[in-house]
Amino acid sequence: MKTFDSVDAMLADARDGLRRFSPQEARDAVAAGARMVDIRPEWQRRADGEIPGALVVERNHLEWRLHPDSDARLPQARPGQRWIVVCTEGYTSSLAAASLNSLGVPAADLEGGLHAWRAAGLPVVPGGTPVEQLVHVATRGAA
Repeated sequence: MKTFDSVDAMLADARDGLRRFSPQEARDAVAAGARMVDIRPEWQRRADGEIPGALVVERNHLEWRLHPDSDARLPQARPGQRWIVVCTEGYTSSLAAASLNSLGVPAADLEGGLHAWRAAGLPVVPGGTPVEQLVHVATRGAA
């Protein structure tokens, strides 16, 4: 088992070779077939909003829900499906994406997280989407 002297060292190791998307690159990757997965807890999603179309899977269930061979997988977890992991500022998402990649699930993360997405002027809707559901625009107003 690898050990690290600090959380920063662990994060640097997780990001080594990890694809990190800018908000615009993430938007384009989704248009090309990637899926966004929001791993933030409900209180953060309610406070900061959500990205329309993202799948909500809180961090503690992520690997089980997205691995295509898991008995607990979601219907969106198909072999070869590419994922872009989203957190608030792009730290936890790096660790989570590295974990998915270690299981053979293709994953990247959103550099700067939801805060960078919002700062880039991309759409955010009010939070509150139930876990394991897609964030829908039609049922929520723009933030």
